[in-house]
Amino acid sequence: MRFDILTILPGMFDGPFRESIIKRAIDRGLIEIGIHNIRDFATDRHRSTDDYPYGGGAGMVMLSGPIFAAAEHAIAEADALRPHPRRSIILTTPQGRLLNQRIVEELATLDHLVIVCGHYEGVDERVQEHLATDEISIGDYVLTGGEIPAMVIVDAVSRLVPGVVGQPASLAEESLTSGLLEYPHYTRPAEFRGWTVPEILLSGNHAAIARWRRQQALRRTWERRPDLLATAPLTPADRRFLEELRAESAPRSMAPSASRVTDGDAER
Repeated sequence: MRFDILTILPGMFDGPFRESIIKRAIDRGLIEIGIHNIRDFATDRHRSTDDYPYGGGAGMVMLSGPIFAAAEHAIAEADALRPHPRRSIILTTPQGRLLNQRIVEELATLDHLVIVCGHYEGVDERVQEHLATDEISIGDYVLTGGEIPAMVIVDAVSRLVPGVVGQPASLAEESLTSGLLEYPHYTRPAEFRGWTVPEILLSGNHAAIARWRRQQALRRTWERRPDLLATAPLTPADRRFLEELRAESAPRSMAPSASRVTDGDAER
């Protein structure tokens, strides 16, 4: 899979893509990452990539010309290596689709992602209307630019490229992949500072362990991200367990104590 990132800050990508799983995937030829400096495609001597907004207002707006030129260059390079790839041109913007695992899985089916890193007050609307085929946000907060969202997209999507993750089976059990948060994990020692590993995990009973893990995932999701339960694939056993959790947490009605007296009783 190929990623091409269009940015005015190419140096930001030196560290993250030269470490760990991403670096190994690049070295093995499983993914390719091209970093393109949008300033290289500016047409004036100052290498300008932004200008004042029409109509006035605070901040600067990224120019459409250098972005289009950088994107067309990246696309031409990719097409020379693999004609007619399945491609998406993504603009990172707070106005975009909120990134989740379902979208990551959707993007991982493609061959080529071109990611435009937004900056300043925004990007000329013609980039959104006539170049970008998708717009993505990584959360409801404001960052200094689109470089960190681009890193997040590359990291999340790369992990689903076959061969990138050493143990593919682990992908199916991770938080959000199954629609639920992941169950708790433990490793040696069995006791640490008086805190012990749940006995079920030491039992060797694989069916019981699987049941415990599923219930722990359900409990953690119910406690921390109950919104996920609306779309998670739940079995009848899952639903029964969730009903038990709801029953446990329901406030218990408190009957008046026999020793309790009212003001009227006290007066008599």
